[in-house]
Amino acid sequence: MRAFAYKLSYQKLLTPEIVLYLTQIHEQKGKQSRFTDAQKDVLEELLEIAKIQSTEASNRIEGIITTDDRLKLIVRNKTTPRSRSEREIAGYRDVLNTIHENYAFIPVRPGMILQLHRDLYRFSGLSIGGSFKNSDNAIAETLPDGTKRVPLQPAAAWETSEAMDSLCTAINEAIADPEMDDLLLIPLFILDFLCIHPFNDGNGRMSRLLTLLLLYRTGYPIGKYISIERLIADSKDSYYEALQASSENWHEGGNDYLPFARYMLGVIIAAYREFSERAEIMIEAGNSKISRIRRLIRSTTGRITKAELMAQCPDISQVTIQRALKELIDSGDILKIGGGRYTSYTWNWDKE
Repeated sequence: MRAFAYKLSYQKLLTPEIVLYLTQIHEQKGKQSRFTDAQKDVLEELLEIAKIQSTEASNRIEGIITTDDRLKLIVRNKTTPRSRSEREIAGYRDVLNTIHENYAFIPVRPGMILQLHRDLYRFSGLSIGGSFKNSDNAIAETLPDGTKRVPLQPAAAWETSEAMDSLCTAINEAIADPEMDDLLLIPLFILDFLCIHPFNDGNGRMSRLLTLLLLYRTGYPIGKYISIERLIADSKDSYYEALQASSENWHEGGNDYLPFARYMLGVIIAAYREFSERAEIMIEAGNSKISRIRRLIRSTTGRITKAELMAQCPDISQVTIQRALKELIDSGDILKIGGGRYTSYTWNWDKE
């Protein structure tokens, strides 16, 4: 069975590029901490937006979707799921809330991971929740032409339980080692988790939930306010490329964690930067929804569509966004480009 020598793997990752990434994240973490002490109201709104985006994006990666209106109702627990997809979305919502509210009491252990997986499927009616896989599986990727390929053959079903025991022991020992930066250990754990692929279904969603859990437990709560899952979904091709590159020769212990570590740290940096930008927009706009739309368009380089505005502001209704766009066009602050489904908007810099 594959062994997990995190100290040796960690030392190999300390390239100038990775050290720069870590330094940037540490600096951004300090800025977030100062902000969170002073802007409680803004944080509550960012939290609500992140919950919706995280639930939508993590499930969308796996092809689990519903309408935007239904999604918001499910995330806010204002309706009963109507389909299998909505039941799985509701399960993700509950596990996400559990991690948000109780991360300090959720140790990274096989039994706890099984409980989270059980809750992920609590509404599905399926019996797979809370159990490791009972047959061999594969990480399948759908290519643009619709064909599928298998970039990695995961650990066999018979060795999954032992592999998860070893993996959890290795990450907890590594995090306890003061000589290693916890942040850099998270991509190692997630890559190994995905290579084990311990469940019959739900491995991708569980990997993203465990990423959030580890970030919270090691003092990086950025995923609470900016959706890490959305950033991954928006760069899905890069995610799969990094996963494939870092999983080659995994069974033999000869894989290179660097591509996946670089990708995940890049996502975390992007999340912190977006936090700063979004928080600034909301503060300067005084939390006025129309003012937020105005500020968001002004801060966008090039064009932005109504769909993109709705994705970035899931707490603002489509009607409010349409009204804001009309007001901004009438005032000359923004320009409308194209028409119909191809309509986009850009800031009118000539007016300034």
